[in-house]
Amino acid sequence: MNANTAVHVPATIIASAPRIDRVMVEERAASFSKRSLKKASKVRGLRLAISMMDLTSLEGKDTAGKVEALCRKALRPLDRDPSVPSCAAVCVYPNLVPVAKRELAGTSVQIASVATAFPSGLSPLSIKLDDVRRAVDFGADEIDMVIDRGAFLSGHYAKVFDEIAATKEASGKAHLKVILETGELGSYDLVRAASDLAIAAGADFIKTSTGKVQPAATPGVVLVMLQAIADHYRKTGIKIGMKPAGGVRHAKQALAYLVMVKETLGDDWLSPHLFRFGASALLNDVLLQLEKDRLGVYHADDDFSRD
Repeated sequence: MNANTAVHVPATIIASAPRIDRVMVEERAASFSKRSLKKASKVRGLRLAISMMDLTSLEGKDTAGKVEALCRKALRPLDRDPSVPSCAAVCVYPNLVPVAKRELAGTSVQIASVATAFPSGLSPLSIKLDDVRRAVDFGADEIDMVIDRGAFLSGHYAKVFDEIAATKEASGKAHLKVILETGELGSYDLVRAASDLAIAAGADFIKTSTGKVQPAATPGVVLVMLQAIADHYRKTGIKIGMKPAGGVRHAKQALAYLVMVKETLGDDWLSPHLFRFGASALLNDVLLQLEKDRLGVYHADDDFSRD
């Protein structure tokens, strides 16, 4: 591929993205929340949802102690019930990766780190890539990058494509999750186009949001992104992961998303290797529902730690 051809590849990806019927997407997305689940299926789904959660702390006041507590919560979400599975990952800023690495050594919980000038994505590429390499050197298993939404919305698709590809290379063996910040994209058509662009540039996962912008994950947006993954799999046989993040706060929402994943992508994606929830606030509600099913009564919400 010569340089001139390479410049046109991202524009071709955008131009070939299917147009989205908003009414159809929203009606279908809403239907998943109306499915009735038997108690046993509900409990299995809730436990599966816990195993798919990325617990996140991305605040300016984060400390080593706060990250240590987050790691303990990810390893043992419910102290009084060791059968409750561990969460999939913790996600922290790069300088706190060594703390998480120390706490989670020898466990199955992955360490994710945001990079590339999270949450804005508005730094020179060289600085973004240094951020990624530093996080990987510190021990991150996964990198959560943000696309430059200003560049994307201005039609500079090659810039966005090249930055994702360069970030993928800088990530080395770490898995790359590409955050689209769908709340800033403005339409399902652009969500689909950005999904296709990110996948083509090398994303291992596509992710809705940073959690800093509203709306974040919505059923319609998640369905559009899942369909992009399904279409890519049918064309290539390559499985890309998906992560709704932000706005998923209740167990009922998590179950609806799992039904959506199963019916759109199939059982292979019902695994933390290919589907995650970026929703720390979700965990307590899921634990509350599990304890209700086990004991027949609700615990108070503050019975569960918030760290």
